Amino acid sequence: MTLHAHDWLARWAYYTPDKLFLRDHQTDRSWSYAEFNSTALSCAAYLSVQQKLKKGDRLAIYARNRMEYFLLYFAALKLGVIVVPLNFRLTAAELDVLLLDADPSLMVFEGEYKDQINALKSLPTDCIKLEMEALSEMLNSTSGIDSPSLPQVDISSDDLVMILYTSGTTGVPKGAMITHKMLFWNAVNTGLRLDINSSDHTQAYAPLFHTGGWNVLFTPFLHHGASHTILENFDADVILELIEKEKSTVLFGVPTMMQMLSDSPRFAETDLSSLRYAIVGGAPMPIPLIELWHKRGVPIRQGYGLTEVGPNCFSLNQDAAIRKQGSIGFPNFYLDAKIAGETGEEKGVDEAGELWLRSPVVTPGYWRKPQETKATITGGWFHTGDMARVDAEGYFYIVDRKKNMFISGGENVYPAEVEAVLIQHPQIKDVAVIGISDEKWGEVGLAYIVAAEPIEITEVKAFCLKSLAKYKIPKAVCMIEELPLNDSGKLDRRHLIEIYKQQKETK
Repeated sequence: MTLHAHDWLARWAYYTPDKLFLRDHQTDRSWSYAEFNSTALSCAAYLSVQQKLKKGDRLAIYARNRMEYFLLYFAALKLGVIVVPLNFRLTAAELDVLLLDADPSLMVFEGEYKDQINALKSLPTDCIKLEMEALSEMLNSTSGIDSPSLPQVDISSDDLVMILYTSGTTGVPKGAMITHKMLFWNAVNTGLRLDINSSDHTQAYAPLFHTGGWNVLFTPFLHHGASHTILENFDADVILELIEKEKSTVLFGVPTMMQMLSDSPRFAETDLSSLRYAIVGGAPMPIPLIELWHKRGVPIRQGYGLTEVGPNCFSLNQDAAIRKQGSIGFPNFYLDAKIAGETGEEKGVDEAGELWLRSPVVTPGYWRKPQETKATITGGWFHTGDMARVDAEGYFYIVDRKKNMFISGGENVYPAEVEAVLIQHPQIKDVAVIGISDEKWGEVGLAYIVAAEPIEITEVKAFCLKSLAKYKIPKAVCMIEELPLNDSGKLDRRHLIEIYKQQKETK
C-alpha cells in the first residue's frame, strides 16, 4: 500500500476506517473516513478516465456548500489536479474575469446555475462543463466500491492544491496559490494553538470559495482526524440545535455570525457546555458580545489571518479577551511577524506600520501574476497591506487596511481604530467609518451607525474625545438600518462608499 503524505483522508481511512468523518445535515447521511475515501477514489478515477484530467489541470467549481464539493476536492487532490472554488454569487461577467485567468479544463456547476454558465464567454473551448448532480449517484452509492487503480502521480509539498481568488487592495481579483506545504503548517499552527484532537467535532457552513470554509477548521480538523457536519449555509437556529445535539467542541464565526447566534431565541436555552471555545475572526468583537458569550460559558478566542498566509496566523487567548480588547494576540507558533516601515525597517512599540509575515504558510504567490507576487513578497516576507502595531507586552493590533486610511489635516486616520472606540458606546450596535472630502481638512470621517435610536454628532464627538485625538473623531454621522456585508460576513466598505455617493447625489 502506498499512501502519499499529503492525502490525509487516505491516511485516516487506513488508521481509523470506521470513525465518523463527515455528516451531511441536509440528507442526514454520514460517512466514515474509509467510506468517503473509497468514494473519492472512484471520483478520482472518473475524473482521470472520463474527463481526462491530469496533474496540474484546473478544476473550477461553481456551487454552494454540498457533499459533492468535498468529493471533488479529495478526488482532485489524489490526482494532483488544482481546485478553483468560485463564488456562486458572482455574475457571468464577473466569473469570466476569473476563468480567463484560471483556464480550467473542467467546470463543475450546480444545476440551478445553468443560465450563468451558459452565459460565460471566457471558458476555454476545450473546457468540459459538468453538472454537479451527475456526481450524486457516486456519492449516494451504498454498495461496496472497489478502489480503482489511479495513475501514479508524484506529489510534492510545493504542488498546488487550490487557487483561491481574493480582491486584495486593488479590487482586481488575484488567485492566491495554496500548496500542500501551506495546508500542513497551517494545520500544525492551528492544532498547537487550539488543542485540536481526533474527538473534536464542529459544523462547516463558511462558503467554500473562501479560505475560511477550507482552512480555518476543516483542513486542520482533517489533519487531526476530527469530524464535521456540513451545512449548505449559515443558519443560527440550526447551528445552535446541532451544537447541543452533536456535542460540538469548537465553534467558528465572524462577529456578525456570533451576534446572530446570540440574537436567536434558542441561544438562552441551548446547552453549550460541550464547546471548549469559539474562534472569531474577520473583525474585532465588541466587549458586550464577548461578555455575553462568556456568561454562557463559551470562551472567545479571537485571531487574524488572510487567504495568502495560513489563514490562521494570530490567536488571542480567551483570558485576555477583555483586557486586550481589539488585539489579535500573538503570532502562531511557526510564524514570524514584524511591523515594517516604508523601507522595511522594524517599527518600535506602539508605532504603526505595515504587518509583514514570514512562515511556511505563506503562499508562493499569485497565479500567473509574477509582478504582483514580486511586489507582495520580498525576502520571504509577505506584505499584508494591513497597518498594525505591537504593544509593550507583545500583543499585536490591526490598525486598519492601508487602503482604508484617509488623511485629515495632514494626519493619518484609520477607520478601524475609530470604529473600535465607537462600538463600545452602549447604544451603538454596529458602526463603520469612511473618509469623505472636506474643503478645510481635505478629508474627514463619516460614521455610519446602526443603533436602536438616532445618535447626534455631538454625542458621538463627546464619547470619542475620551479615547481619540480630535482629528480622528468623525465630523458627520449617518444612521443606517444595517451595514452592507460581503459574502464572508465582513463589512463591504466599497458598497458603503457607493451608498454615500448616492446620498450625496440626491441632496
